[in-house]
Amino acid sequence: MNNNKIAKTSSIALVVCGLSLVLVLFTPIWRIELDAPQYPEGLSLLIHANKLAGNVEIINGLNHYIGMKTLHADDFVEFKVLPGIILFFAAFFVLAGLLARRKLINFLLGLFILFGVLAMVDFWRWEYDYGHNLDPNAAIIVPGMAYQPPLIGFKQLLNFGAYSIPDTGGWIFIGAGVVLLGVVVFEWKRKNKSKHPKGALNLVIVGLLSLLFSSCSTEPEPIRIGKDNCDFCKMTISDSRFGAQIVTKKGKKHKFDDQHCLSQFLYEDKVKDEDISGVYFVDFNEPHALINVENAFFLQSPSLKSPMNGNIAAFSHNDSLENAVQTFYGNKITWEEILK
Repeated sequence: MNNNKIAKTSSIALVVCGLSLVLVLFTPIWRIELDAPQYPEGLSLLIHANKLAGNVEIINGLNHYIGMKTLHADDFVEFKVLPGIILFFAAFFVLAGLLARRKLINFLLGLFILFGVLAMVDFWRWEYDYGHNLDPNAAIIVPGMAYQPPLIGFKQLLNFGAYSIPDTGGWIFIGAGVVLLGVVVFEWKRKNKSKHPKGALNLVIVGLLSLLFSSCSTEPEPIRIGKDNCDFCKMTISDSRFGAQIVTKKGKKHKFDDQHCLSQFLYEDKVKDEDISGVYFVDFNEPHALINVENAFFLQSPSLKSPMNGNIAAFSHNDSLENAVQTFYGNKITWEEILK
């Protein structure tokens, strides 16, 4: 066996990846979604290799009021060079697959990773400038407020929620990188006569995907009393015993000061049922703990006096609820009954 040659299956995988990279030129690479009460359908900014698409004009109009720069494709030098870079990597993948040389794929991997890091740094730099370099004469000025969108994941910007994630072209690019890394590891194992090269390849791919999706966590986050605002009534969450939270499948967190606001938020269809990953309530006895409604026990009592008169407390154990009934006389209630 020639130790400098890669396997035929590795060559085919690289050629397929190279051809798929051409599709990146015709699909959006990244997307930033914005949602707010006045835009229930949401707004989107789609970033292609050579242009901006989506609701660009509406976003520019909104950003004008808070002093942010307007977005124009001509202002981005990246749009002039990125198509060429994509074609370069597409050709390099195909060439590496056809020549089937181990050193060549190692060099390609290093170059691909370097480009990925530089691209994300450049994207963060643009977001920082876009969110911090504000017009001092803007109609709306919030002292100390910056509007930098998230690099990846979710971030609350005033009454807008901003969600940033790769789009179709970005996922193709990421997929090509994952396959390339898998091929390199596979060939390294193969060269060293490993008995389980395919297992190593699968392990690398699973690890990379886990790392990527961890940035879009659907786990709830702690509610900061006195700092976080209720997503329904917009008041500052002030009582640590009654907070609640909805987490979407995209990782967005909606926080509420009590059950009443959460229920109204759901009733007004602010978020679709199919988009919800989980609903959580603060444990009345442990204010820093959040309980999934599927595991919670609820007590309804007017003597609880929650911030918006929802007057419902959640407990992690039925025994805790029974003890609370001795102080706050009321009725046990289920999550299904709360939703009615």
